[in-house]
Amino acid sequence: MLQQARADTVWRPRVTVAAVVARDDTFLMVEEDIRGALCLNQPAGHLESGEEIVDALVRETLEETGWHVLPRHFIGVMPWLNPRHGDVTLRFAFAAEAVRHDAAQPLDKGIVRALWLTRAEIAAQASRLRTALVLSSIDAWLAGQRLPLATIGRLGATGSG
Repeated sequence: MLQQARADTVWRPRVTVAAVVARDDTFLMVEEDIRGALCLNQPAGHLESGEEIVDALVRETLEETGWHVLPRHFIGVMPWLNPRHGDVTLRFAFAAEAVRHDAAQPLDKGIVRALWLTRAEIAAQASRLRTALVLSSIDAWLAGQRLPLATIGRLGATGSG
């Protein structure tokens, strides 16, 4: 169980987006340097202030892989407790279609390369995965978990009360 925050602090989970981009039987992955270790992850990153969640997905995928993508479905929200420092991240996973690659696009700092791997190749390198959510996202997509993008609200959208 998570420790409760002190009464004088406000708990704020981190919010990230992640792209499950499938092509034939492979998935778009990134190899990234995390504190000196080469890890595998989906194109993923933090939501920036004022940014729409789906826009963050498109931006992060381009910045980390050079691929322009078209978001197709929302897969789900996957919470993760970082065992190193105890912070909670809410990871919004999306399915996206690879549209076009821009080889001239510089990759984010820490990203070594983008690559396409099968699920079996990814699973065989489980010890290198950034988190267990990498395979969870792929497995959810493979199981057919796909929600409309409209499931995610937009900033400034107002309800009727």
